[in-house]
Amino acid sequence: MSETTDVFSDLALRKTPAAARLTLLAVVGILVAIAPLAGVLPGGWGGGVIVAGSSLLAAGALVAARGGIMDWATKKSAGVMATFAEQDLFPCITANADGVILTANTAARERFHATPGTRIDKCLTAIFANPAAILLRLQAMAEIHGKAREEVVSVGSTVPISVFEVNNDLFCWRFHLEALGQWEDVSVPVVTLGRNGAVIRSNRMAKHLLGQTPETAKQLLSSEPPEDGKIVSIDTKVGSVSVVTKELSKSGSVVDLALVPVDTSNTPRTEAPFADLPVAIMCLSPNGEILDANRLAVKLVGEIVPGQTNVVQIMQGLGYPILDWLARAAAEDSPPSSEFLRLPRQDKEMFVQVTLSRVVNNGEVCLIAVLNDATELKTLEAQFVQGQKMQAVGQLAGGVAHDFNNLLTAISGHCDLLLLRHDQNDPNYGDLVQINQNANRAAALVSQLLAFSRKQTLQPEVLDLRDTISDLIHLLNRLVGEKIRLILSHDPVLKPVRADKRQLEQVFMNLVVNARDAMPEGGEVRIETEVVSLTEPLRRDRATAQPGEYVTVKVIDSGTGIPADKLQKVFEPFYTTKRTGEGTGLGLSTVYGIVKQTGGFIFVDSVLGRGTEFTVYLPVSTASERVEEPAVQAPQAQAARQGEGVVLLVEDEAPVRAFATRALRLKGYTVLEAASAEEALHLLEDGALNVDLFVTDVVMPGMDGPTWVRQAMKDRPDVRVIFMSGYTEGAFGGSGPELAHSAFLPKPFSLNELTEAVFQQLN
Repeated sequence: MSETTDVFSDLALRKTPAAARLTLLAVVGILVAIAPLAGVLPGGWGGGVIVAGSSLLAAGALVAARGGIMDWATKKSAGVMATFAEQDLFPCITANADGVILTANTAARERFHATPGTRIDKCLTAIFANPAAILLRLQAMAEIHGKAREEVVSVGSTVPISVFEVNNDLFCWRFHLEALGQWEDVSVPVVTLGRNGAVIRSNRMAKHLLGQTPETAKQLLSSEPPEDGKIVSIDTKVGSVSVVTKELSKSGSVVDLALVPVDTSNTPRTEAPFADLPVAIMCLSPNGEILDANRLAVKLVGEIVPGQTNVVQIMQGLGYPILDWLARAAAEDSPPSSEFLRLPRQDKEMFVQVTLSRVVNNGEVCLIAVLNDATELKTLEAQFVQGQKMQAVGQLAGGVAHDFNNLLTAISGHCDLLLLRHDQNDPNYGDLVQINQNANRAAALVSQLLAFSRKQTLQPEVLDLRDTISDLIHLLNRLVGEKIRLILSHDPVLKPVRADKRQLEQVFMNLVVNARDAMPEGGEVRIETEVVSLTEPLRRDRATAQPGEYVTVKVIDSGTGIPADKLQKVFEPFYTTKRTGEGTGLGLSTVYGIVKQTGGFIFVDSVLGRGTEFTVYLPVSTASERVEEPAVQAPQAQAARQGEGVVLLVEDEAPVRAFATRALRLKGYTVLEAASAEEALHLLEDGALNVDLFVTDVVMPGMDGPTWVRQAMKDRPDVRVIFMSGYTEGAFGGSGPELAHSAFLPKPFSLNELTEAVFQQLN
């Protein structure tokens, strides 16, 4: 709107008379009106002179009001047009009847350097030879008909110009600079001739026929331009060709001339047959009937019968009827339309990109469909969406598990405190034990969620999978039952891997149970281990295994198999092929999470009716001996030992902090509490305060645990640390290397686990 305001500050563009003129008229009217009061006029003239002065004032006011109203209306119209035109991709200009620009959108300012106050014809001199005549002609037509449009031909291009009258001698001009000429998409060669036979432009078909655009008609035609419908010879890139000339349109000295090639010889055509074209093409009727299809189209979509098969029968996937899409594409002046469709073939699922173009053949409207195989593109798109979904669900599961671990810590901790005050003869003792046991069951469920989100606490060690599976074989035999035979096959030179033994056992149990459920009538489950060396990246599904040595574990069953359309969904959380009530859908997603967090890969192959094979790839460990993790040891069977010392407990969850404080004080420790890292640092500002151990949560609002501990240890380097978290040791994130004299205590923990961890750190 600021441009419109600037324009109307120019007096030449305003309808309201200048202020100086209005002021002069008002002064004259006032002097005439008060002249009789001064006594300088004869007595009989007084009334008439007053009326004359008042009339002058009234006339001036009416002129000013009329001009103001007209200026306001013009300014408002120009402002509305400016707002509307700014959204247009083409240059759009609003000007008055004199050709003075009022507003110009961004495209017009950048292309024409059009600014308010300049004349529109001055801005177009670089585009057209005589813009003033063109604009005058179009404006005159717009004044008569309300709007006008013309394709103005310049050297090398055709520029459609449209104009319509807004109101009060206000005109809106639009220049389609990027638009193709009206003959660009026709299947007939068309050349545009200008003054003195100069060739101004040629369409795509003419360029293909001629090889290059000649400068004059004399270079194009072997003879003078004949009458319409006459056969003449033209010089092309392949020699002389006979054509029929037809004048399509004429505007002044500009003529659009069609050159229709004709075959005047009796020799047979040598064009490549339609069936051998290197692009998959079908010819369709507007009602979807396949009139013809070349060899590549048949290979892509499958067997079809021209004249009988309808495209609706072989393609699916639009959110609306395919026939409606065909009808729109067959409409006159419809641009080429492209859509992605699915081919429901029995052997595999395929997607094609279909581009429709309207043609007229022997007076009948047809659609040319160009087909491109888009299966890989749609597969990549589905994989990307699936990856985003799995990441979002994983983040949600990890967040829920973290919060739930805090709740379980408080529940099981306070339950432990109650158990200390009740013996086995107490009537409430059984209820407390039930609460404790169910809290432990809930902790196992949280562990599954963390496994899926790849955030569970792992205690990796160097393992020989032959020993691990052998220790587990008795339990696996009990799981599969008597109808199923379990067979082991180990590589004699199997190499060690580094993994959490407990979690890896969970992987094998879940895979074997899954195989068992696929064989309700009994069968055979094989577990095979082997060392595989990859010399190049293994790309499969959505994963890429880097070159190196891997230990593979295959779990093979002879069950019912998994359908191909469900094979890629088996690792999704809560997805199950079992009946309602027989599966949670978390088994394989938990396996996937554990394997990925261990640094491995898992793939699945299945043939319907023959069985399924799961293959786990685990990287070979380069460690020569078992490596002990600085994790808290398992809780001892005996009661936690008494201790002494000052413990600074930093925990933002009040229930967890209350339980931990009471538990430590019961065992003889002096406990200082802090609800945040900032509060803990404030307590440590007292130099006389002696602290032996920091027990802190890792993730807290504000400063996290490792950060504040590192800052506090600058002044207290000998203080030992226990980190607590509902996540894993990976919750340290980018906080740097692990601190010396520190241990990690995963939530949820019991009273004994907490006090034993503190005792071990202090002793």
